[in-house]
Amino acid sequence: MILEMVRANGAVSLRELARVVQTSEVTVRRDVRALEAEGLLDRRHGGAVLPGGFTRESGFPQKSHLATAEKTAIADLAAGLVEEGEAIVVGAGTTTQELARRLARVPGLTVVTNSLLVAQALAHANRVEVVMTGGTLRGSNYALVGSGAEQSLQGLRVSKAFLSGSGLTAERGLSTSNMLSASVDRALVQAAAEVVILADHTKLGTDTMFQTVPTDVITRLVTDEPPAHDDRAVTELQALADQGVQIAVAGASGNPGGDQVPPRQQHQQQRRDVALPGPRRSQGPGLRSASMLGEPPTGAERGRVADMRRR
Repeated sequence: MILEMVRANGAVSLRELARVVQTSEVTVRRDVRALEAEGLLDRRHGGAVLPGGFTRESGFPQKSHLATAEKTAIADLAAGLVEEGEAIVVGAGTTTQELARRLARVPGLTVVTNSLLVAQALAHANRVEVVMTGGTLRGSNYALVGSGAEQSLQGLRVSKAFLSGSGLTAERGLSTSNMLSASVDRALVQAAAEVVILADHTKLGTDTMFQTVPTDVITRLVTDEPPAHDDRAVTELQALADQGVQIAVAGASGNPGGDQVPPRQQHQQQRRDVALPGPRRSQGPGLRSASMLGEPPTGAERGRVADMRRR
């Protein structure tokens, strides 16, 4: 069962494997070690992947059933970053689709997207204007890609870009397994003053073929809390924080986690400027927990990094 799930999805978390096979994560971890010893899969950052280094992209049906609780919690927290009357871009993905469902309640919002699923989630929102890119439909993730999509984004300027991907590392940033999707995501990034990455813990430390957003371009990461035994995911979060990425952690139950700056990170609150084509990214407000969304952020709340090591 474990091997079949990994073959079908390319990468699966231990938490998800334990849920499907209805056993404990301890038992699943033992079985994964045995399969790795036979060369049938590789253990990777709290999960299992196909052998051979880079993970391949899963189709939408498989992605939609992975880490569903985590994606919901991430979307809940990320929605609090969007203000009334803003113009934003939202990329393709199952996590960004969850975000779009929550954005339907934000009045005066303009959302530019290349995702049919994002547009569908906002189709009946009376107070939200949806702008679709051009391009060629990529059926595996219901996204518009190609030169038409990229050209339609030229000259666009918005406050924030919300993107997901196949993997996220401190060394390379966000990456994806498809070249056409990567090109469109780069165009979305160029249009935004701030870049917010939505990635659950299963993607932390995973590297895929095509880089979309370098680490020094990422303003914020919204993620869920890795399992206690996932030391590599915690290490990856710390490495991202070391490079200036602001991190907010949401609980899998939908309640956001704490946003406390580790002592050795307190001196790194000021992000450095990055010389890249396109607009300079503004600092903007710091991340806020769901219980604080109706209140203006204080100075201490800006740029907070989740202290994963205290959990």
